[in-house]
Amino acid sequence: MTPRHPLTPGRAGAASAALALVLASAATGSPVSAAGGEAAEVPQGTVAYRSVAQFTTAGKPRDLMLHPESKKLYVASEDRPETADVNESGLNVLDPADGRLRSTVGQAPGPTGTLGRRAVRQLIAPLPGDGAVFFYPLRGIGTAKDGDAAAAGAWVPGAAVTHAAAGLTAGTVLVAQGSVLSEVDIATAAVKRSVTLEGGDGFAVDAARGAVWFTDIGNRRMYRIDAAAFKVTATVELPAGEGFGGFTEVDPGTGAVWVGLDSSVVVHDATGKRLGTLRGAGTDMPRAVSFDATTHEAYVVWQDAGDTSQPGSDNDGALTVHRTRDLQEVVKPVILPGTHAQLGSAAVAVEPGGATVFVSDPVAARITRLERATSPRVIRSPADRAVTAGARVSLTAEAEGTPRPAVAWQVSTDAGKTWRAVEGETSPSYTFTAALSDHGRRYRAEFSNHIGVARTAPAALTVTIADSTTGGSGDGGAGGAGTAGGGTGSTGGSGSTGSTTSTGSAAGGSDGGSPGISGTPGNVGGGSAGATGGEATVGGGTHTAGGALASTGLAVASLAGSAVVLTAAGWVLMRRARPRTEG
Repeated sequence: MTPRHPLTPGRAGAASAALALVLASAATGSPVSAAGGEAAEVPQGTVAYRSVAQFTTAGKPRDLMLHPESKKLYVASEDRPETADVNESGLNVLDPADGRLRSTVGQAPGPTGTLGRRAVRQLIAPLPGDGAVFFYPLRGIGTAKDGDAAAAGAWVPGAAVTHAAAGLTAGTVLVAQGSVLSEVDIATAAVKRSVTLEGGDGFAVDAARGAVWFTDIGNRRMYRIDAAAFKVTATVELPAGEGFGGFTEVDPGTGAVWVGLDSSVVVHDATGKRLGTLRGAGTDMPRAVSFDATTHEAYVVWQDAGDTSQPGSDNDGALTVHRTRDLQEVVKPVILPGTHAQLGSAAVAVEPGGATVFVSDPVAARITRLERATSPRVIRSPADRAVTAGARVSLTAEAEGTPRPAVAWQVSTDAGKTWRAVEGETSPSYTFTAALSDHGRRYRAEFSNHIGVARTAPAALTVTIADSTTGGSGDGGAGGAGTAGGGTGSTGGSGSTGSTTSTGSAAGGSDGGSPGISGTPGNVGGGSAGATGGEATVGGGTHTAGGALASTGLAVASLAGSAVVLTAAGWVLMRRARPRTEG
């Protein structure tokens, strides 16, 4: 009876089949969750404003002011005809966070000093600590703070006041009575000095440069008044037209004068030189502007004409935001539904830094709170990783945005051509146990809020089989000489020192190395196989064994081909091992 070789057809077939199963496992990816929607990305850090609340607790708002110290929202209000049971006129004080009415100061002195219910038309300046200086029709200058039972006030002599602003000296305000500009005392309303112009409507004060800019819409010009001398020092022509003036305001940072004129905003520098013109959508007219010293941006409120029979009129207004240095828009215009100019002009107040903006709508008797939001901006992407199967992998990504962006991890099995969401992974760090099937996959984090989506750069994962070598650090013995197939055993790899092996059997070379070395077969199909760390020639090709089967980035096709070759080799050995007929 011919003895069976250790690698008989039965064992060879089983070993080949086992290897084929391992290779097939390495080639098959583990299941991934269903594909998520591929939302369109926007430029990272894109800024937008959105309406988050509407306040209807302050009657018909005519002007707004955020107190710089108390942070309260002061509202100059008139009564609404539809609220006959409640008089909402006066100085209303709101909580800017939720619009809760803190108090209403509705009583103020008349021309004879008698207290009465008074509407407030314009907020002039904040008082130290809390409170406001305000103008109330027809000629009243009042002061009050949150919680006061009544306002203090006095009436300016002469004609009705058409506009007012903070004075250039302590305890004073400036008032326009048609074309007459006067400086008056706040407490007594006594006129200290005045200047009469050819015509005029409104004005703005440039305190830093000691100037007052007085607009004369009828004559389409603007006068510069020296605040110290209280005399006109320059005249600037405005664009020709027949429309109405919306506002005159000075940017405190640059001294530029912004004039709302017809359906545009004309901007001049501190010397009166024309810088540029802004235009709204359709028939929208500019009716209010506020400047933020932190961001150096201007916030302009546009109101529709309110006549839908006119081309371009849609009854909707808008808020636009511009850089003051070059007048460029920095955010997409925010639509203000139903905001038109039929029942009065809007007002705007900006929180320092521009995080929150308040816009009044006298038509709807409401104040809209808008908050700034920014699309996600990636500040950290996950890094490529190379691990062994069974190791824990931790990927981390970070992004900033307002509101805080949500995160979802995604995986790609086709080198980033398509991506699928990793189910349940919604934190900045994604940790999992690496499997052979994860080799070559790419991972990324997707950050999103209502403004937009941003995605990190992908991280590639390399997974190899863990080295199963055990034993000491000595050198293995020399492999014996094989007879069948003509090969020799290779030098054994690391492990405990082994003895020199004997000559291989007739069917092939024996395994080289010492005990403790992973069981790598001897010569198969003309190749050599050594112990750990050697090279094994399988079917004529050389592959680094490393003591155990390793995933080294070979294509799945080549791995599967190796399995087929090993299977074929087993059958060849089986054919050679058949008993021969003695002749």
